[in-house]
Amino acid sequence: MTVTTNQTGSTLTATVSGRIDTTTAPEFDTKIKSATESAKDLVLDFEKVDYISSAGLRVLLSIQKIMNTKGSMKVIHVNESVYEIFEVTGFTDILTIEQ
Repeated sequence: MTVTTNQTGSTLTATVSGRIDTTTAPEFDTKIKSATESAKDLVLDFEKVDYISSAGLRVLLSIQKIMNTKGSMKVIHVNESVYEIFEVTGFTDILTIEQ
């Protein structure tokens, strides 16, 4: 899994690729939380995310709670298999998702 970030003003865009699973979720958590310290809005680009496990979902929920107090968070370019995971787990009701 790789995370690249780009901040424009108060908006941070994080492009994530690979698998967010038990092994990579802690790294994902650390990278996103440290990158969002100065951001008001967060855009997570999931175009190249192949899979997300329950560990990755917990990280997303944690980040969403933080961003709710600061501004906003949205997930964009979610592929069909990851979107299906979001649907089954109810995350489509929690997250702002833009295809």
